[in-house]
Amino acid sequence: MAEERARKVTNLQELRQERSRLAHRTRRIIFNNDGNEPVYYLKEATAKELLDCRTTALKGTHVDSIFYCTWSSGFGYFTHRTKVGQIFDRTDNPEHPDNKGGGLSRNKTAEFIRQGTDPLEIMVDFCKENGIEVFWSLRMNDTHDAWGSWYGDLLFPQVKKDHPEWLVASKEKRSKHGGWSAMDFGHAEVRDLTFRFFEEVCENYDVDGIEMDFCRHPVYFKNPAWGIDAGPTEWEQMTEMVRRVREMTERVGLKRGRPILVAARVPDSVEYCKAMGLDLERWLQEGLIDLLAVSDYFRLNPWKVSVDLGRKYGVPVYPCLSETRMRDDEARKTRSSIECYRSRAMNAWAAGASGIYLFNSFNPRSPLWSELGDPKVLETLDKVYVIGARGVAVLNFWMADGEKRFMKRPTLSPERPVALKPGEAFRVPLEVGEEVREKAGATPRVTLQVRVADLPEGALLQVTLNDKPLSGAVREGDWFTYTVAPAAVRKGTNEIETVLQPDTPDGAKLLDVLLWVRYNR
Repeated sequence: MAEERARKVTNLQELRQERSRLAHRTRRIIFNNDGNEPVYYLKEATAKELLDCRTTALKGTHVDSIFYCTWSSGFGYFTHRTKVGQIFDRTDNPEHPDNKGGGLSRNKTAEFIRQGTDPLEIMVDFCKENGIEVFWSLRMNDTHDAWGSWYGDLLFPQVKKDHPEWLVASKEKRSKHGGWSAMDFGHAEVRDLTFRFFEEVCENYDVDGIEMDFCRHPVYFKNPAWGIDAGPTEWEQMTEMVRRVREMTERVGLKRGRPILVAARVPDSVEYCKAMGLDLERWLQEGLIDLLAVSDYFRLNPWKVSVDLGRKYGVPVYPCLSETRMRDDEARKTRSSIECYRSRAMNAWAAGASGIYLFNSFNPRSPLWSELGDPKVLETLDKVYVIGARGVAVLNFWMADGEKRFMKRPTLSPERPVALKPGEAFRVPLEVGEEVREKAGATPRVTLQVRVADLPEGALLQVTLNDKPLSGAVREGDWFTYTVAPAAVRKGTNEIETVLQPDTPDGAKLLDVLLWVRYNR
């Protein structure tokens, strides 16, 4: 938006004032692009083909900001011109049963560079021409090289081969948590190298900001990788690095006459971050970051917890909506639907979010880009509200007892079913981010679906919504579907209670609860 473009600054005071103003500019949707297009999807190395893959169609949508990651799988591998890191120009096509897409044979990075350009420069130019804010996003410790897939060894960069002592573990002796190939930020050399990645981009590319993506992947020190929480030493080491990045952006920003913003994407829990080695609240207290994006593989708290934290320090907060990874087919189908993305966005807006951050969503022609960034648009669109869209099992992979120690929201899903005891009530809260009523001539129709496994045919299941009994259930397999009066649904927390009749045989499990809100126009 023209009125939010950076103004020329001449001194540090002006730069900080302008940075504060720009930090609070409108960002309806932040689109995180993982930068895979030049490696996997292009037939020719042209700017048009690169942009048409994921970007051109975003013009005129709610996308106000693009956070562009130049590959960086394996730490320090990039598709932009770098002397600090390693250019990812491999074109291997290994024979492997999981390699069904030609491997890296389509990688056009080297061709772009021979032309005197690269994907980051092309993306920056596009954003400048179209009034879209652009950040360079760095995956702070990407460990795709640890997964054992066909691409694993191909993503293992030279720096890790040269300095295996900088890793948290080894392929032969793997860490208890996270990927064994994670860099250990306890080494000053690792922190310095990371700082220089940022410095090089800020000095050579006309980006509006940089993002430190700590969610890809959330292991940064040897102790947490081996089951011991980070402590004061790790907190200070990482804070010193973030502080150094901030100081660099001010130095470079003054030189070019406009600020460079600093964003961070982190798990949505101060406590979890500290266990990782990230002293998030201290960063906010010291004013080291301008934008805060929260969540990725998992979500630990209601969105309001992060929003309140950001407001305490004057930092806008962007809840991250990424794809579900639940293994249950029915749960995955529902949570992958556009109706579920709408409800998740509506809940984030209702919690006071400054905008929506989308990760691992790459279809530029999806209606999501023109819907999720405006709660007014979402109001009369069909939605399905769920207890949680993301799984929780992965928590314990990344952190010792992660689920037990840090999960502060309901987790009911087929991944975490609840055994129902006959005659005993079980209650679960469900967040609904809208007033369910007639709006702009659209009339809501509401149904509540409850999924119970191993419940004998004919067994009585009593369900109440906000203490009002529901009746007339239609059962199909494990699903009980109830028609609900719209007035029975509250904006905010809704309490759903299930009770089995006392003589029901043991073994029934509550798997899921879905609230569908559909609008007749």
